[in-house]
Amino acid sequence: MEFKNEVLDAIKKAAQPVNAGKVVELTKLDRKEVDKAMKMLKDEGLIVSPKRCFWEAK
Repeated sequence: MEFKNEVLDAIKKAAQPVNAGKVVELTKLDRKEVDKAMKMLKDEGLIVSPKRCFWEAK
């Protein structure tokens, strides 16, 4: 999925854990695409959730 790398880069560039809304702002992608990409990244173990609804790169 092409959006997966964009989402991961945006999460890595953020200096703190971000929620999906912030990733949408940073990448200018559709919310549904961001949600799908974040689910794939989570399943692959590339992002972790330090607190509910917030994500950071592993």
